[in-house]
Amino acid sequence: MSANVERLSSSYFDQNNWHSFHLARAKLQTSSKTSALLAGFAMVSMVELHIEKNTIDPALIVIFAVCTSLVVAVHLVALLISTCILPHVDAVANSNDDSGIQNSPHTRLRVFIELAWISSTGLGILLFLCQMVLLAWVRFWDISQTSAIIITTILIPVLVLFVVFSVVFYQRLVSFKYQNKAQELTELENDLTRIEHQQNTRSVAFDV
Repeated sequence: MSANVERLSSSYFDQNNWHSFHLARAKLQTSSKTSALLAGFAMVSMVELHIEKNTIDPALIVIFAVCTSLVVAVHLVALLISTCILPHVDAVANSNDDSGIQNSPHTRLRVFIELAWISSTGLGILLFLCQMVLLAWVRFWDISQTSAIIITTILIPVLVLFVVFSVVFYQRLVSFKYQNKAQELTELENDLTRIEHQQNTRSVAFDV
């Protein structure tokens, strides 16, 4: 019986370990691509922006500079984490040895992977949208403030929708993971009960 239970537990562990491995790899790949793209856009918007002296409110320029710096910094942190961890994860994924997952750093570095994921797809995108609003005001301040108002009117609902989607998405995701784990534990208990029943049946037959 102990051998059957051990095999069942090992199979359950391997299945969950591979799932978390592929999920961590996908998060790192997405974070790397998203952060590189958005950080590049943010840097270009600041470098290519031409501001005439004494034509724009200095406070607006300071806020825009701070927001742009935060966008670049957050995405570069996510990009740094992804660049450092992803090669080691890819090396395990490309190996033909199923036991190689034991050497994968995705479990020990889970906190950093989640940090890169949230920084890139959560906080980073939110800051990027705020930067677009500020960029509209800085760019059109002395040209057409009506254009800046229109851009702000369009982007603010997008910001709200993004925040609402993020909250709802993570709530549904946590609920799904909880239900999935509960179902897996129920199936594992049923398998253990079946193994115990088979073992007891064999013991009775042997005694007879």
